[in-house]
Amino acid sequence: MLKLVFCLRRLPPLSRPEFQRYWHDAHGPLVRQHSAALRIRRYVQAHTLESGLNGALAASRGAPEAFDGVAELWWDSAEDFAAASASDAGRAASAALLEDERRFIDHARSPLWVAEERIHIA
Repeated sequence: MLKLVFCLRRLPPLSRPEFQRYWHDAHGPLVRQHSAALRIRRYVQAHTLESGLNGALAASRGAPEAFDGVAELWWDSAEDFAAASASDAGRAASAALLEDERRFIDHARSPLWVAEERIHIA
């Protein structure tokens, strides 16, 4: 399986609750709508909590500011990922998602990458 990890930071005008509400209530359903065209096998959103625990964890490690959330998307293979990007439907779906992301994600401060999971505890 191929996994895309996307560490999200919100656009400056948005509060974290506004960002997370839009991401969950508007963008999440849009990803679901386009999942077949993009051959997405699984999509998970991890929303950062407003918690003193997060501040304490960051301070104990000298960590940078927290992300507002992390998106994880899975494909069966790198070939599936490439095939989705090569189809007209996949390109249209990707364009629609990118257009929507520009409404709430600060792309310049939101790294993403593809990875392979290596499970140590299941």
